[in-house]
Amino acid sequence: MKLDGITTFVAVVEAGSISAAARRLHLSKSVVSERLAELERSLGAPLLHRTTRALSVTEDGATFLERAIRIVREVEEATSTLAERRGTLAGPLRLSAPVTFGRLHLGPALYPFLLRHPAIELTLDLDDRRIDAAAEGYDGVVRHGPLVASRLIAWRLASSRRVLVAAPDYLARHGTPATAAALEAHRGIFYTYRGIDDWRFRSTEGSVVVRARFGLRVNNGDMMRDAAIAGLGIALLPKFIAGAAIRAGTLTAIDIGVGVDEEFIMIAHPDGRRPSAKLRALAAHLRATFGDPPYWE
Repeated sequence: MKLDGITTFVAVVEAGSISAAARRLHLSKSVVSERLAELERSLGAPLLHRTTRALSVTEDGATFLERAIRIVREVEEATSTLAERRGTLAGPLRLSAPVTFGRLHLGPALYPFLLRHPAIELTLDLDDRRIDAAAEGYDGVVRHGPLVASRLIAWRLASSRRVLVAAPDYLARHGTPATAAALEAHRGIFYTYRGIDDWRFRSTEGSVVVRARFGLRVNNGDMMRDAAIAGLGIALLPKFIAGAAIRAGTLTAIDIGVGVDEEFIMIAHPDGRRPSAKLRALAAHLRATFGDPPYWE
């Protein structure tokens, strides 16, 4: 039984297809298929059901998968440990991060870190959906807001403040709301991945929920900001997205006398898996780069 066969099997299951696994491993589809076939021959059992449309794990495959993941992670950790003993950070590191934050802030922070540690092989996936870090093989996930997955251990990287914003032209046409109740007459631009079409604020008297008129739902922060700049309505955006537009005058921050709960930029790793020195070093670098308070504030 060859280790590259076990690694390939884990990659195929985590990626969901042979094609996706081949891209992740930088191999051809034919090589991935050959490695799977060789592993199944050595085990004497099929590990995957393959059809033209789908791929699923057999009962034997599910039994083998748990140990296979452990084997692959142990080899990766052993390799990293030896590199650490030599005073270097090396080996693969897979991260997931939100699209807008990744493009605006994470990427520029990562580049000097990777130049300083050229032996790290980073794979960064930008995706706003709530991924399962353990099941999908990520060493860490960068996220904004609350973490709903209980199988993650999170470290704070920076604070994040959200503000209501709208274009000066929109406010000139529709008026500037001064209270939470006045917001209900306005059109709202909402982030679909939060799963709610309302705004929640906090006051000295407790929680305040505002249901504005529906204007736009979208699953990307860049488009929310651009829609607000275009005058489509009011958006509740993090300062790391809206800050530059506010400073440029294309968006105006709206004060309605109540605030929103403070949120955080976090990096999280799967519970039960020892975070690598690479991930710990990256977290320390990101905290120092973002600052306290973060530079986008």
